[in-house]
Amino acid sequence: MKKVTPQPNWHKSWKYSYPYDLLEIYGSFDIPGYTYAYKNRQKHTLELIQKVVKPRAKILDVAAAQGNFTLALAELGYEVTWNDLREELIDYVELKRESGNINYAPGNVFDLGFVSKFDVVLIAEVIEHVAHPDEFLKKIAEMVKPNGYIVMTTPNGEYFLNRLPKFSDCPDPSQFESIQFQPNADGHIFLLYLDEIEDFAKQIGLSILDARLITNSITNGHIKSRYLLKFLPRQWVESLESFTEKLPLPLRKKIHTAFVVLIQRVESV
Repeated sequence: MKKVTPQPNWHKSWKYSYPYDLLEIYGSFDIPGYTYAYKNRQKHTLELIQKVVKPRAKILDVAAAQGNFTLALAELGYEVTWNDLREELIDYVELKRESGNINYAPGNVFDLGFVSKFDVVLIAEVIEHVAHPDEFLKKIAEMVKPNGYIVMTTPNGEYFLNRLPKFSDCPDPSQFESIQFQPNADGHIFLLYLDEIEDFAKQIGLSILDARLITNSITNGHIKSRYLLKFLPRQWVESLESFTEKLPLPLRKKIHTAFVVLIQRVESV
């Protein structure tokens, strides 16, 4: 992936994206908790995709923004379709592209009418921004080939510092429709619980193959650990993360900030 240099005439969305690229892919350690969380999420996401499909498989990256997952997957040999509402980001992604095959499909992903379905649809940090996550997942499943996969990452609603509502406790999610699709943590509407994802999957004929609770409070920079992370050796932080990922499930649900889920669309017989 190429490193780009900011220019005065860049589009506003490019200027907005570049500081995130510094943290996610260019090695800045100004907000170490954010960087650790992103790298951890990327590692597990790529592992799950590589576990189930080989290079040249067709992958749709929904709401892909500045395309860092898109670019990483393309460099691994996958045929990736980038999607986002902000069409002007296409040229920004292209500036960073070093190799690989990327198709671009800007716009509302549900209005695009793709000719063929995908081996994998990636929804990374998207579902928490929509007012009807159950309906969203159902529509995403329609874009997946029979026996294909959805890989989803989202913040963990059971994390002990979460203060947002649980979707299944909300009597009228339509009240949030006017504020959905907003970027970053300010746009989070619900933080889902793992049992909710399991219920959504069961209702629409999907099967959860793997669910990983990731990024504990310390590695994410919470409980004031952000002051320590700049000084702790990366190996120590990664070892702590590996340790907490092996704790009993009830404890993992409370101390991890996010999860990554591998879901399969099971073909009907």
